[in-house]
Amino acid sequence: MKIENPNPIQWRFSERAAQLQSSFIREILKITQQPEIISFAGGLPSPATFPVDVMKAAYDKVLSTTGKTALQYGPTDGYMPLRQWIADSLSVNGAKIVPEQVLMVSGSQQALDLLGKVLIDEGSRVLVETPSYLGALQAFSVYRPEFKSVQTDDHGLVPSSLAPVAEGARLLYALPNFQNPTGRTLSVERRLELVETCARLGLPLIEDDPYGALSYKGEPLPKMVAMNPEGVIYMGSFSKVLTPGIRLGYVVAPLPLVRRLELAKQAADLHTAQLTQMVVHEVVKDGFLDQHIPTIRDLYGNQCQVMLDAMAEHFPASATWTKPEGGMFIWVTLPKHINAMELLDEAIKEKVAFVPGAPFYANEPETNTLRLSFVTVPPERIRQGIAILGKLIAARL
Repeated sequence: MKIENPNPIQWRFSERAAQLQSSFIREILKITQQPEIISFAGGLPSPATFPVDVMKAAYDKVLSTTGKTALQYGPTDGYMPLRQWIADSLSVNGAKIVPEQVLMVSGSQQALDLLGKVLIDEGSRVLVETPSYLGALQAFSVYRPEFKSVQTDDHGLVPSSLAPVAEGARLLYALPNFQNPTGRTLSVERRLELVETCARLGLPLIEDDPYGALSYKGEPLPKMVAMNPEGVIYMGSFSKVLTPGIRLGYVVAPLPLVRRLELAKQAADLHTAQLTQMVVHEVVKDGFLDQHIPTIRDLYGNQCQVMLDAMAEHFPASATWTKPEGGMFIWVTLPKHINAMELLDEAIKEKVAFVPGAPFYANEPETNTLRLSFVTVPPERIRQGIAILGKLIAARL
């Protein structure tokens, strides 16, 4: 039976809902789905790196041998063998991480949301890099913090700039390895200084590390969580080394905090899919990543060099850019008078897309910046797209 002539619903949204904003990158990706667009916009890993056959075999094995367990509800903190594997992989240089410190999450974006939920009150001071990861700004913004931007330079975050803004801060959020969006990497010396500074100030440090394995030289970079496991919250993900479609990440935190995160996760989704966790453990437990990750590094390193060479050929001398040693991004700084948002409108007309830099700033956005991603674009299309961008930039000088 259908109600006749019902009154229209008067939706009354919460104040928090009013704070929600669409991700600028996600809006651009709607445009870049068109096959004729040369897209340097998405921070998407290359599908060429997805180990489809290996994943299929792991799903088959898990379902055929432990299917009833895999398809059942699981514990909130996650599948213990996978948590043990993560703890063991992080227990280096004298640090001892135990599996009880590991919480499995449905992608690292959920980790950011949970951290915001348990650490941030309205008006809480939150320290972020300049610029910072847009997804973190978006996740934390829901809890209405006061963002304070920390000074950065070509070598990443400047630890000595923390003290003037650290008083009362709830956390510092940082990406030390091949940062999104700039591609910058924090030096070993600065990592140690940063950890020591945060410890002295009593400031929790979030070390977000989705790209750390993607060093083109294959040299491991020291993790700050190993320097101070009681003061550093480590975030990791399988999205960039296996596939983002599984939506599987993890948080490693001191026990009092990880328990609070677990309670917040119970309220959010009970637990991350047990099947997914068991499959990923089946894939990684015998060293598959040791053979797989070098192929990703080679592909991304080659395509990065193609883009850098094309930029050197086609971009005007007044533009500058980072030269990353890993990861997925190059950061471009244009002359001050060029607005990257306006440049994007022109580029899309020429079938090229990128991400303007302004949305990556928590405060005082620099509108003459932009982010380029090279990992999903074949070399010839990289050259073609960069040549077009170079002409558009030169026309605005």
